[in-house]
Formats: sequence, C-alpha cells, structure tokens
Amino acid sequence: QVRLVESGGGLVRAGGSLRLSCAAFGRPFSTQGWFRQAPGKEREFVAAISWSGGATDYADSAKGRFTISRENANKMVFLRINNLKPEDTAVYYCAAQAVGGGGWFPRLLSAYDYWGQGTQVTVSS
Repeated sequence: QVRLVESGGGLVRAGGSLRLSCAAFGRPFSTQGWFRQAPGKEREFVAAISWSGGATDYADSAKGRFTISRENANKMVFLRINNLKPEDTAVYYCAAQAVGGGGWFPRLLSAYDYWGQGTQVTVSS
C-alpha cells in the first residue's frame, strides 16, 4: 500500500526550529515536496527535491530558513525549518511523484501522485 506519513510538527515559539519528516511506504518516489495550508488559505508550495537530491526548489517565503533533504535508502524526506515565524503556522503536507511521472514541475500540486495526511505546525509569538 502506497502512503506517506508525516511527523515532527508541534507547537513552538517564534524563533525556534523544527524538523518535519515524511516516511514513504510502498514504492520509491521521484520528486518529493512539501506544501502547507493555513486556515482559510489555499495549499501552497514550500519546497521540493528531486530523486537524486541534485535539484531543489523553494518558495520565496521559504528561502533561507527552510531546508529540504532526503534519504532514499530509508525512503525519508525531511524539512528543516529555522527561525520559525507565526506566519509559518499551517498544516504541512508531504507529497510525492511516482517514478516515471511527468517531469520537474515541483510547484504544481497536480504534479504529485501521493499525499500524506499532514502534520500541524503552530508558531506562537
């Protein structure tokens, strides 16, 4: 059964750090990404990484504070978030593209075939 399971969210104070994890089950994946959705807002792209890790992409809001990485041997993808801000409060979702899927379009929700259930990140001021 193919699934993605996120963990690592929580309640943190502004300025703190978190590392979100995404465990993949069932098959290897190509591009993997992180998206987030704040209350009342649409789901938005945060970061993505190619299968090899040689290519990454970050939303402007994530550049400098967010780092995406992956460990293919363990089928894990991580998102490190430093200097958390209240505006980072959201549910963070892991997404994955099936191997052989269509190209490097990391910012498109439709480019991903599988989604996790999300992990809540709440940043207090």
